[in-house]
Amino acid sequence: MTLVEDDAQLFDADDPFELFDRWFAEATASEPNDPNAMALATVDAEGLPDVRMVLLKGHDPRGFVFYTNSQSAKGRELAGQPQAALLFHWKSLRRQVRVRGRVEGVSEAESDAYFASRPRGSQIGAWASDQSATLSARSVLEGKVSAFDAKFDGAAVPRPPHWRGYRIMPAQIEFWRDRRSRLHERRLFSRADGDEPWASRMLYP
Repeated sequence: MTLVEDDAQLFDADDPFELFDRWFAEATASEPNDPNAMALATVDAEGLPDVRMVLLKGHDPRGFVFYTNSQSAKGRELAGQPQAALLFHWKSLRRQVRVRGRVEGVSEAESDAYFASRPRGSQIGAWASDQSATLSARSVLEGKVSAFDAKFDGAAVPRPPHWRGYRIMPAQIEFWRDRRSRLHERRLFSRADGDEPWASRMLYP
């Protein structure tokens, strides 16, 4: 996709979720791999930042949703400090979206529904993996996969109690696009409370 330098419509929206929907649709059409990939940043008990790639599995005006093992490093960090930041980087479009805000768990029904939609191998893996714990050998994990595969043979795989969804409820959403001479374009939406209207302003590159 050719970068259009003078596209005045690119940032034209009063609601950041409307703008995100538009950008995400364009990324889905143009990005060759995982347009829903996003970097998730958290902090541990000592305040040391941590970041990893996860996949966006839902978004609406309530926030941005991903799923994981609540006993993993990120799950423990979110339990201790339920705030996070996200970064979407769509290289094909030369655009980024940054999100910062509080985090809450999604409902049990939402977690159940998404887990049921996953491939069976991924469902088994959610039971077999003690995510972020020390693994003595790959064969240990493979043995656990085989054991759970046998346990649920011929039956639907239930959602593990430690596997759940999280929703980042943004206080800030920033849209960025590349421009010539590093004179990039940035628009920041922010609000102090989820019931307040969004305020927006342009930022220096």
